[in-house]
Amino acid sequence: MLRSTLARVMPALVVTTATTMAMVSGLPSVRAADNPSSAAGKGAQVYCFMRNSGNNHEVSWLAAYALIKRQSASLFKTSPEHAAVMITEAVVQNPGSFPDCGRYLGDLYASAAQEQQQKQQEREATSGSSNEGGATRSERYAY
Repeated sequence: MLRSTLARVMPALVVTTATTMAMVSGLPSVRAADNPSSAAGKGAQVYCFMRNSGNNHEVSWLAAYALIKRQSASLFKTSPEHAAVMITEAVVQNPGSFPDCGRYLGDLYASAAQEQQQKQQEREATSGSSNEGGATRSERYAY
C-alpha cells in the first residue's frame, strides 16, 4: 500500500520541487540578460547605441540607467552598480547583438573605481597623521 501511494505521489512531488527550485533560484535573472526585451537588454541597447552614435559615457549612462530603473520589475530600486552589471551581462552574453560595445564597458566602472580611489586617499590622509611607522598600508605592501 505504501509503495502504491509513493508511486502515485512521487511524479507530482518531483515536478513541484523542480518548479519551486526554478522559481527560487536565480535562473530567471540569468535569462533576463539574454532577453533583448528585458530591462537589462533594453538598457544595453540604449547604452551601446548612444555610445556608437558618438555620445559620451555620461549621457549614454544616464539614459540607460533611467530606462533600467523604470523597466525593472523589482520591488526595490535598481542601484547604479547593479544596472552596470546588468548591461555588462547583456553585452557579454549576447555580443552579436551589441557589436563594438565591449570597448565601452570599462567606462561603466571607471567612476566607481575613481570614487574608491578617492575614498582610499582620504582614509590615508586622515590616518597618515596617526601612523607611527611613517608608511601607509599601500606603501608598505607595494612591491
